[in-house]
Amino acid sequence: MAIISNAVTIADAGAFSVSLGAMTLIKTIDLTSAASTVSFVHGSSSVVFDSTYPVYKFEIMNAHPSDTGNQGGFQFNGRDGGSAYDSPKCTTSFRAFHFEDDSNAGLGYRTGSDNVTTGFQRLTDDDDVGDSADSGASGEIWIINPSSTTFATHFWARFSNMQSDAFSIDTMTSGYFNTTAAIDGIQFKFGSGNVDDATIKLYGIKDS
Repeated sequence: MAIISNAVTIADAGAFSVSLGAMTLIKTIDLTSAASTVSFVHGSSSVVFDSTYPVYKFEIMNAHPSDTGNQGGFQFNGRDGGSAYDSPKCTTSFRAFHFEDDSNAGLGYRTGSDNVTTGFQRLTDDDDVGDSADSGASGEIWIINPSSTTFATHFWARFSNMQSDAFSIDTMTSGYFNTTAAIDGIQFKFGSGNVDDATIKLYGIKDS
């Protein structure tokens, strides 16, 4: 939005983006057909995911599964120099849920080996994301200094999804990639089946 005084434009959009640490859109992936995974890799397809920005943010909008049998829900993982998305992580997460018919609601948290693993991290807990036309998952992930080789790379996420049995789930997840190797790629998928539909945006944030 431009700043205007006495009909004179003082500054256009983006004029203060560096000093104010505004988000810069790096890449949008808008699925037009089903895919088993969606990947963002530094240096590939115009993706920047290195020391250019100290903070990166992914926005996931209406990720829809090809089937409702996707135990594990919507997930993500990072890669740390190789081609496999198997970076070790230490994480914690909890969720709140509420049934549409108001028959049940509650809070829960995850413990055990799922929180220390090289496998994909659940972002919508372990409940199915519904495959009906009005179902899906939306949320965001923040990742700090993924190119650092001194500190572990921290992240946190919050997601909302409609479960196949018609209830709302709010899941909050945080943790870190338990390695000092640079994280140079992020991949998304469902626990089983394809990502039938989704829009995923990657932003970089300067001077955070």
